[in-house]
Amino acid sequence: MSTEVRTSGIPTAAEDRRHPTALVRELTHRHRPTLDRARETIRTRAHWSPYPEDTGAYGADADAEARAALAALRGQVFDLGQPGRDGLVGPAPADGGERSPYGPELAVSYPHHDPEALLAAMRRAMPRWREAGVTARAAVCAEILARINARSHEFALAAEHTSGHNPVMAFHAGAVHAQDRGLEAVAQAVEEQTRLPGSFVWSKPMPGGEPFVLDKTFTLRPRGVSLLIGNSVFPTWNGYPGLFASLATGNPVLVKPHPNAVLPLALTVRTAREVLREAGFDPNLVCLAAERPGEGLARHLAVHPDVRIVDYAGTTAFGDWLRRNATQARVFTSTSAVNSLLVESTADYRGMLANLAFGLALYSGQLCTSPQNLLIPRGGITTDEGHKPFDQVVADLGDALRDLLADDPTAVSVLGALLSPEVRARVDKAASGALGRVAVTPRAVVHPDYPEAVVRTPAVVTLDAARPGDLATLSTEWLGPVHFAVAVDSAAEGIALLARTARERGALSAGAWTTSAEVESELESACAEVGVMLSLNLMGQWYITQSAVYSDLHGTGMNPAADAVYCDAAFVTGRFHTVAVRRHRATS
Repeated sequence: MSTEVRTSGIPTAAEDRRHPTALVRELTHRHRPTLDRARETIRTRAHWSPYPEDTGAYGADADAEARAALAALRGQVFDLGQPGRDGLVGPAPADGGERSPYGPELAVSYPHHDPEALLAAMRRAMPRWREAGVTARAAVCAEILARINARSHEFALAAEHTSGHNPVMAFHAGAVHAQDRGLEAVAQAVEEQTRLPGSFVWSKPMPGGEPFVLDKTFTLRPRGVSLLIGNSVFPTWNGYPGLFASLATGNPVLVKPHPNAVLPLALTVRTAREVLREAGFDPNLVCLAAERPGEGLARHLAVHPDVRIVDYAGTTAFGDWLRRNATQARVFTSTSAVNSLLVESTADYRGMLANLAFGLALYSGQLCTSPQNLLIPRGGITTDEGHKPFDQVVADLGDALRDLLADDPTAVSVLGALLSPEVRARVDKAASGALGRVAVTPRAVVHPDYPEAVVRTPAVVTLDAARPGDLATLSTEWLGPVHFAVAVDSAAEGIALLARTARERGALSAGAWTTSAEVESELESACAEVGVMLSLNLMGQWYITQSAVYSDLHGTGMNPAADAVYCDAAFVTGRFHTVAVRRHRATS
């Protein structure tokens, strides 16, 4: 077992000699400034990103090239050269293939592999990656992300046609912000793996004699194979933190994508395998496990004795199953959330309505941070335009939504295609009046380029916190464009209800508009107690749904919505162990 000397900057000569190829040494120096800046940023929490959000920064031909690349995949087998191939998945949806929420089938087939063959190959690949050291692993991960970033338009299109994102959301959450989350995880992994020295001399003074001296080493050992279970909403944004945290800490990663969103993670795995191979490592450090319809591959893999880490973002039910059953693994989950907003008072009524309307409409309410429950005092709110009764606030919000989404071309640039029949059923149920009085009726939007897409504007239903049946409704997650305007007796009752739903059902975001210092203080205390990020009095072009990578922590681990945090120290330290050796040194 080699001793790893760890540094915080440029690798030592000893590290360089251990790097397997000249390319790894070159990558180490090429990406050192980016990794050092990322590490500094997660300490300061300042704004920074190496990956431009501007689509034009990637070249005039980037979009056309991405569309050509996606078109070239149609009718093809996405073969990664992995071991144990025993069939195909897709291309038809009935055979496990993907269908775009915007209508067309992607018509891509993926090889199916024997899980035992994949896991055996990953075990064989692990020692060389483990012994390469922290610096080399981080550099290779940074190169994988750099190559993904260069193809951001292609990844955005993949997100658009698997998750139903609108183009802006696809480019941000499906591409560059996901890359930021990946790099953040790598930087955090380097930070935690270099916290202890690799080797040192320990000397204890002894009364009346020579000191007692020991040579000590701390050696890092990865846990083992890491399983990433992808979701259909944000396969890269939710997937990259775990993927790169595990890879940077020395663990192979088996990627099990959601059957409806294979392509974004397949493109990721292909890029990772290319870089690993070129850098002199076994590409089977990262493998893709596409599943046949009804196979239940995630349940099988999650409890396999070789799988020692599991990352999952999705439903609470499956997250709970993983925590109960995958006892051999360290499980990181992010699950269902019931997010609430308190509307108590505002000094900018029109600005508040505009910000709230956009937050409700963005990606058709399918974000894990989308606000669901709008808690409004039944007696109304104080504003810069005077007192506004409850019904007036709700009516004005409806007007703001209609203004924002007035024409279909504009609407589709904000909304997204509805992901599944289940989401569509929720919208239809809300629009029917079965849940409560419909204050804002959703309308069907015709996408100018994809007429088959199912796109709906938000539905707003009024509920009353005093009615038990309404309380049960608003305590359930309604993923999609379904929102509840909830009458509460007071700001205090609204805060108590916000805290209760977060504590019992989970929440990833909470927000409020208030001009009261007392209400603000009570909200801060309540959100700190239940562990949910609070956004106060947002205006302009920053919304409750947004999470700033390197600055905001996504989740707290304090309520049922998540036991993992993107990205704190605990998110990476559970992926490796540290083993010490003490050796006596004679002083004479």
